[in-house]
Amino acid sequence: MHRYTLPAIVLHWLIALLIVGTFTLGLVMTDIPGLTPTKLKYYSWHKWAGVTVLALAALRLLWRLLRRPPAYADPMPAWQRGASHGLHWLLYALMFAVPLSGYFYSLASGIPVVWFGIAELPVLIAPDPALKAVLKDVHYWLTMLLAALVGLHVAAAFKHLLVDRDGVMGRMLPFSTRKER
Repeated sequence: MHRYTLPAIVLHWLIALLIVGTFTLGLVMTDIPGLTPTKLKYYSWHKWAGVTVLALAALRLLWRLLRRPPAYADPMPAWQRGASHGLHWLLYALMFAVPLSGYFYSLASGIPVVWFGIAELPVLIAPDPALKAVLKDVHYWLTMLLAALVGLHVAAAFKHLLVDRDGVMGRMLPFSTRKER
């Protein structure tokens, strides 16, 4: 079975780690009461990670459009291929939608986004309290949807590894050179 290219594998795992870290940091920072230096620091880190996910997702999508992914396992039923394809494209969409909703939420709050404290992103909208409230909810629910779909993606990967033993998971593992069978 063919594997993904090394750049695709590196981008996959780097984005995965950043998404998990950003999600976790988002949960931690929103649970801190009041406005503290630690909370402000975590918000900055959360935004930096979100902008990084967005940039890497753009690079990953470009790579994906230029390079075909390896073929699915031969015995995989057509419905699973379709579900996998649909889930992957939903994950791609959310890798853009979640950071963009957070970016616009920050702008609607009147807070510019400065990536790593050095590169201020363009201010595309003016502060707007009504839009801020909507974007806060949009960002939250898109994030929860992303978390659920990542969980589904991980569950499907482990199904292929432990139940089907069809080599599908080995296509994306960084140090795998063999099928799971």
